[in-house]
Amino acid sequence: MSRHLEVREVLRRITASARRLLGAEYAALGVPDDHGGFAQFVVDGVTDEQWRAIGPLPRQHGVLAAMLHETGPIRLDDVRRAPAFGGWPEAHPELGAFLGMPIVDADADEDRDEDEGEDGPEVLGVIYLANKRGGGGFTDHDEELLRILAAHAALALTNARLYERSRELTLAGERARIAHDLHDAVSQKLFSLRLTAKAAAKLVDRDPARARAELAEVARLAAEAADELRAVVVELRPAALEEDGLSATLASQVQVLDRAHTADIAFAADRVRALPQAQEAALLRVAQEALHNALRHSGAGRVTVTLAGTPERGAVLRISDNGRGFDPGAVRRAGRHLGLASMRDRAAAVGGRLTLDSAPGTGTIVEMEVPGA
Repeated sequence: MSRHLEVREVLRRITASARRLLGAEYAALGVPDDHGGFAQFVVDGVTDEQWRAIGPLPRQHGVLAAMLHETGPIRLDDVRRAPAFGGWPEAHPELGAFLGMPIVDADADEDRDEDEGEDGPEVLGVIYLANKRGGGGFTDHDEELLRILAAHAALALTNARLYERSRELTLAGERARIAHDLHDAVSQKLFSLRLTAKAAAKLVDRDPARARAELAEVARLAAEAADELRAVVVELRPAALEEDGLSATLASQVQVLDRAHTADIAFAADRVRALPQAQEAALLRVAQEALHNALRHSGAGRVTVTLAGTPERGAVLRISDNGRGFDPGAVRRAGRHLGLASMRDRAAAVGGRLTLDSAPGTGTIVEMEVPGA
């Protein structure tokens, strides 16, 4: 559990581990929100089709709600006979033997000021198990095992929350930086563009030649502003990684670029597994940099992006174009890097490697491989 830093993945691991460890038919883990429902609710032992048929996430009622206000376990021979039992949706599986264990943040209780008037430790979530395999109910030994698992789960879940919070703060800082860059770069170019357009309008009648020169400057400034805006959009896109994953995020960006440029840009993915977050972010950044180079410098008519899984559970990203190509050695000697050093640094930082293959007249291939988890 502790190897995973995303909260959703930690919850999934806890739930699957609890079900397997105690030999339960069904397992669930609920994290409460502040509005009478669950912020997250993860299940194990239920198929996707069954879960969709059950309907929306449960509310905090019945036995589920009772567990959120307890710091100890609840063990029942038949959950349907519990005084707090409130039923379940029609498609819900039938549950009998039941064991619930709160995931408690004991450290928060120790750190809390006694004057704050809090009742006890914070309940981060609750593990629910039902239907002991082989029949019968859950035992004292099962309860003790689940208590130990819940203690480890509290640490893993707290660490994952802290990690995600730090990422949120980093993202907020990054967005502030981008907003600053947007103001400094794009706003200034648009201001210059407006002044130049006004000057051109005044010169149309009395000095057409100068007016044409000013209009050419307008076109140049507009193109630069468009490039800056595209760069800002690309900078903001990584937030989609968390929700959509690497393949979907790359596919979306390629689709946007394909509409915005005359080059034909295509994307294909094959057997790609979920990768550690840092590796997915690095792959996305390298793809963005390589696409930017191909579209701005190569004169390519076609650019292809592929992402493929490897037998070692890693992935290979490949960006190829049919542009004019270049001599990498000559580029380095001229002091132009085309972001190559940055791409290599990103690859190395996540345990991957980056290779580049190009020559004048042959196009360019940028390839990055990461080892996975």
